[in-house]
Amino acid sequence: MIPVRLEQLSHRYGTVPALDQVDLEVAGGAVTALLGPSGCGKTTALKLIAGLLDPTGGRVRFGARDVTAVPAERRGAVMVFQDHRLFPTLSAGDNVAFGLRMRRVPRAARRRTAEAALERVGLDGLAGRRPAELSGGQRQRVALARALVLDPDVLLLDEPLSNLDAHLRDDLRALLREVHEEQGLTTVLVTHDQEEAVLLADEIALLFDGQLHQHGPPRSFYERPATDRAARFFGTPNLVPGTRAGNRIDTPLGQLRIDDGRPQPPAGPVWVVIRPERLRISPAGLNGHNRVRGQVVSSVFLGNRTRARVAAGAFTLTLDTTDDALSRVGPGAVLELGLPPDALWTVPRAGSPAAAPRPMDAR
Repeated sequence: MIPVRLEQLSHRYGTVPALDQVDLEVAGGAVTALLGPSGCGKTTALKLIAGLLDPTGGRVRFGARDVTAVPAERRGAVMVFQDHRLFPTLSAGDNVAFGLRMRRVPRAARRRTAEAALERVGLDGLAGRRPAELSGGQRQRVALARALVLDPDVLLLDEPLSNLDAHLRDDLRALLREVHEEQGLTTVLVTHDQEEAVLLADEIALLFDGQLHQHGPPRSFYERPATDRAARFFGTPNLVPGTRAGNRIDTPLGQLRIDDGRPQPPAGPVWVVIRPERLRISPAGLNGHNRVRGQVVSSVFLGNRTRARVAAGAFTLTLDTTDDALSRVGPGAVLELGLPPDALWTVPRAGSPAAAPRPMDAR
């Protein structure tokens, strides 16, 4: 289980910086997701790890080995692409065995290995079919099997689920977790899908504009986002502007108290972050603190929960709840909401109008 280390890694396309001095430690045997919007540099980082691009600065290490100048075929990393890139004239079995053929593995041995790999990814008996005779999900499984037969040190996945239907994504996601638990490969996954990152990864590296913005376990992005931008990228949080002094924050909703036991940024302008599902209706036990009265603006049933927009003075909060009572509440109804101190998190606020949060809606 070999860790991967990016040290001040940079890459430019002409004068455009795609990746800018990124330092990142990918734990050996873990799944790390490179997450971010389109153009943030995540696929560039993956290609630099694979050796498909040369960095304009910095280094890539596999364990103690500096692989920055090592050709891709000698790094011990294999990559599964978004579009699977199978040879259309070769059967599934021959596609899987292709890398073994390049390594001059005897024909009988590579056939046995390829068939075993196809069986492992749920394609037993389909070795003779060509890619055109397979579904999209089956083709992506062939691509995964082709990577695994090479017994790599590092597995690189470039948005492998993005072209699949929802049920196929669920199936392949479960397969990827099973394979990882069995083999314990150091895996780097590129995705722009927050849910996919949370479900598959042990750790997430969030990239914006070619720079590493936050790195840690998935839970930390929900509970302890580093910035308002990180908070916005995960779900639909409420961000309330305020000024913090100690464990108290003056906000448009009134004075709020935060949990003393959690580290927070220095005093001064902050955003108060609270997830819609952490708001309480008709709260008990808050002793008059962190209570807000508001009027329902809209309410939408979303299957497993109801989402409402609640106007509290000049500010609007988004509320998610499984409480059946809310599903029967229409616009104009008055609610009393609680913002539990242990559910609040603060991040620094620049204070400029450009930094103001967009109005929350019921999407």
